[in-house]
Amino acid sequence: MPAHVHCTDAVDTALPPKASIPHPGTDGYEDLPQFSAKLPLPFRRTIRRQDLHQIVPLADTTIYGMEQRGEFPRRFNLTSRCVVWDLEEVEAWIEARKQSSRSGAITRSNGPDVRLRKRRPVHDVAST
Repeated sequence: MPAHVHCTDAVDTALPPKASIPHPGTDGYEDLPQFSAKLPLPFRRTIRRQDLHQIVPLADTTIYGMEQRGEFPRRFNLTSRCVVWDLEEVEAWIEARKQSSRSGAITRSNGPDVRLRKRRPVHDVAST
């Protein structure tokens, strides 16, 4: 028996290959969930505003308006000065938005009607 045995010598080299994750732009990539399925934590994780902005890149006023309309998970107070969101609810909201965007349920805005601006209105070429 050799004087020293490496750990790799005892490993069976006939292990099955790991399932590969599809790369962006390939078949099956679109079907991947936004967040990996993991074992449930023994507690509900909450996130503060800074963490929320890393996950959801929307302005505070946009998030607040969506909360008021019931389109975004509601924040709640842990203390009188600490506001948090439930991470699981935010992840579920992102996944729902992702699926509805892919199915065409969310329509993109064409932008504001610049002819209605009070400053620098755009006039029709035919009317001048």
